[in-house]
Amino acid sequence: MPAPPALRRQTSLCRAGLREIHVFFALYSPCTGHSRLIFSEQTLSLRLNASASIPAIKTDSHPQQRCRPYQNHKITMRHHPTLQGIRVLSLALNLPGPAALLRCHQMGAICTKLEPPPPEGSSSADPMAQYSPAAYRELHQGVRVLHANLKTEEGQLLLQQELLVTDVLITSFRPGALIKLGVDWEHLHARYPQLCMVRIQGDLNAEAASQPGHDLTYQAEAGLVSPGHMPTSLHADMAGALSAAEALLQALLERERSGTGVVRDVGLAQAAHWLAQPLHWGLTTPNGDVGGAHAGYRVYATADGHVAVAALEPHFARQLCALAGVECDGSVQAMRTPAVHDQIARFLQTTAGTDLERLSVEKDIPLHVLADRNK
Repeated sequence: MPAPPALRRQTSLCRAGLREIHVFFALYSPCTGHSRLIFSEQTLSLRLNASASIPAIKTDSHPQQRCRPYQNHKITMRHHPTLQGIRVLSLALNLPGPAALLRCHQMGAICTKLEPPPPEGSSSADPMAQYSPAAYRELHQGVRVLHANLKTEEGQLLLQQELLVTDVLITSFRPGALIKLGVDWEHLHARYPQLCMVRIQGDLNAEAASQPGHDLTYQAEAGLVSPGHMPTSLHADMAGALSAAEALLQALLERERSGTGVVRDVGLAQAAHWLAQPLHWGLTTPNGDVGGAHAGYRVYATADGHVAVAALEPHFARQLCALAGVECDGSVQAMRTPAVHDQIARFLQTTAGTDLERLSVEKDIPLHVLADRNK
């Protein structure tokens, strides 16, 4: 059945600029947590090839997520309207999925997360809410949070209602769980042909796809864990989140070209291996120039702590050497010599961190004084 003229014109705009056509049949208020579908069968036949309307359902919006701007200046990025009008639904818990959803929100997407019902006495079933309530709050600012048990008819009804107005679905289940919950790609693509999907998995290798794992195991496999020491950050999870956001953009671009939804897979093991490439190339080993072999790229002791120095380029290295009273042309070969290392180390050991911060600005030397974590 042909679309009405007004709807047909909007569909053309959608394909040309990744604009949504959901406005014709869905209204949602993130401040009230209510969704109301106002579509017709004719509209659905255009967008989703579906024929049955689904009744409106009052959603359980997380009270802390309603219309609050994202505040943390440490990890916030300038908001760009790249994904303005694009609706993203995530079923992913823990860190990679929510972090990917946050990136989508920062790019202007309308973001919703569907979580299992929270246990008694808790506001969320996402383990991140227990590991770090502060992290959970930051990850979900600007995100509409719903609760539903996808193993129930009511939960499936809510999921189907959300999928009707969703451009991209993000999941982090293992392949078997996707099938059990009815969110495997074959099922979804047949029912929602315009829907794109990003599947975050532990490992994309077929033999490892169903094996359990976490950030620590993926980092260890990639060579990023030193025996006896824990990693300083969840590198595989956060790299996986960036990869998922990239995959989402790829999926939307491909949908615009092909006119149909596509699926993209992201592996946390592969994300960890990507981050480990400089190590495997030898760049960050002790013999590598960014692993400590270059005197201008090291962590040194100071009179009252430590400083990270990154005077790698020759002009920065010359300025560092001049500050330390070292005769050196700043070349890579010269900066590798033990004598230059020793002279710079002696200078920094007698200089306080506050003086180094001042000298860094005055002399244009890239360095950062490390805070004492024990204070």
